[in-house]
Amino acid sequence: MTTEKTLSPPKANTSPYDVADHLRTPEDMAAYLDAWLEDAADDISGIARALGDLARAKGMSQVARDTGLSRESLYRALSENGNPSFGTVLKVARALGLKLRAEAM
Repeated sequence: MTTEKTLSPPKANTSPYDVADHLRTPEDMAAYLDAWLEDAADDISGIARALGDLARAKGMSQVARDTGLSRESLYRALSENGNPSFGTVLKVARALGLKLRAEAM
């Protein structure tokens, strides 16, 4: 009787992708938010999540200090189910060094 061994492929070391790890410069951050606003302008929760990604990229504790809001309230407001007030959006944008502008369509 012969026994056959099956070889399994080596396990890859992977980690979940986090866009916040790749948003390093103010230009990267502006382009990311601009893309959300351009491509998914009606996706309010998506835009809130995008702001959350940017806040995590800069450091949520720093953004909390700069906005005067608690980290917990920022995480909640900028989560998938978050619904930040316009005032919070403006405070976060300012803390990220971003300026929101209107443009004629």
